[in-house]
Amino acid sequence: MNENRQITLDDIAHHVGVSRTTVSRVLTGQAARYRISSQTSENVSQAALELGYMPDQLARALRTRRTNTIGLIIPDISNPFFSTVARNIEIQARKIGTSIILSDSQEDTQLEIESTRLLQSRKVDGLIICPVGEEFEHLLNLKNSGLPLVIIDRYFPQLDCAYVVSDNYRGALEALSYFFEMNHKSVAFIQGRSNTSVNDDRVRGYRDAHAKYNLPVDESLIVGDSFGKRNGYIGAKILLTKNPRPTAIFAASNLISLGAMSAIQEEGLKIPDDISIISFDDQPYSEYLATPMTTVSQQTSEAGEIAFRLLQAQIKQEGKHSTEGIVLPTELIFRKSVKKLD
Repeated sequence: MNENRQITLDDIAHHVGVSRTTVSRVLTGQAARYRISSQTSENVSQAALELGYMPDQLARALRTRRTNTIGLIIPDISNPFFSTVARNIEIQARKIGTSIILSDSQEDTQLEIESTRLLQSRKVDGLIICPVGEEFEHLLNLKNSGLPLVIIDRYFPQLDCAYVVSDNYRGALEALSYFFEMNHKSVAFIQGRSNTSVNDDRVRGYRDAHAKYNLPVDESLIVGDSFGKRNGYIGAKILLTKNPRPTAIFAASNLISLGAMSAIQEEGLKIPDDISIISFDDQPYSEYLATPMTTVSQQTSEAGEIAFRLLQAQIKQEGKHSTEGIVLPTELIFRKSVKKLD
């Protein structure tokens, strides 16, 4: 056989001794539907591998009007939360032979808009977006275009489309309640990107916990403007110069808490002897820190899987948009970073 010639379904059919239709059904995952025996399926798959068969994706896309690719836009691939989400979406996609085109918007709305346009031009079957969270008109345009769309982590109440988020309000409320039950009266909050749903819900939980325990909110103890490590470092530096110093810090993200811990160490302070801390979002390293970190754990892996399933349901329904919103519960993981005060 000419090594430069592209292997066809007919070549595989001739090699195995079955019909071209049988080969096609096996290689498109329809063997069970047409009751093709497991032995035949195995023979066809093995022959395709040995002969070096490569499916013509362009021809398939023209025939099915699908590319078997989806777009995924996240705001920061360096953040373990988003990389975990992306990994679990990719795992689910691989199971059904779907490819992922990943774009990092770098917490920039304009880059997010450009990414949506690029992915549309690539004719993806649908989009999963972890939005920057400040603007949504471009997402509304996507929805109105009929392209299957699912939002994850940060959402817009005004945007009537499927989304998967954590119960950010409840997570923050429980974290602050724990601080207060441990007799902390002065708890600072290093927040993330303001005017995003995820941050606003956490701020609301922080404020409502104060009200629940009849404690006033000291506005000077709410600092920060992004979910990054640098913000945590700068925020903690500001808070640690206050007199009196807050006895505890609530960090709105895992990266914020890392930055805050760096500043605390530089100031010669120890956790929890000198200052207590809780981080929103649990990470594998959280329990292995010098002082294991008390965290608000999110169902990160589940969020990615659920978002993918919601998108696939829309794709199968020919773009009929779902407006289902799923809010996943959080859990406060108790470790050793919070000290009980007298």
